[in-house]
Parts: sequence; structure tokens; C-alpha cells
Amino acid sequence: MAMTGTTIFSHIIPVIFGIFGVLLTISGVMDEDKSKLILGIFLFAFACISPFIFLRLFL
Repeated sequence: MAMTGTTIFSHIIPVIFGIFGVLLTISGVMDEDKSKLILGIFLFAFACISPFIFLRLFL
């Protein structure tokens, strides 16, 4: 049986991180701001990997 809260870490938080990552990436490209671009790419990559990390710890 899955623990309570796994839906938050597998479906909700990665989507939020992914949206902010895409927004920061677009903003960094448009403003030519390298720090926003790098933060956006890192945040999007973390959103892709985070369900595997969190669910491995919880289950």
C-alpha cells in the first residue's frame, strides 16, 4: 500500500517545478539573462528526476 502523500511528490510538485522551469528558461532566453536560463534548465531537469528520487525514498 502506498503511503499518504506520494501523489503530491509524484504528480503535483514536479508539475509546478516544470512550469516554473519553462517560464524561467523562456524569460532567460528573452532577456538574455544567463542566471535565469541556467536556473530554469536546472529546475526543469529536477522536475523530471524528482519523482524517481522521492518515490524511491518513500516506498
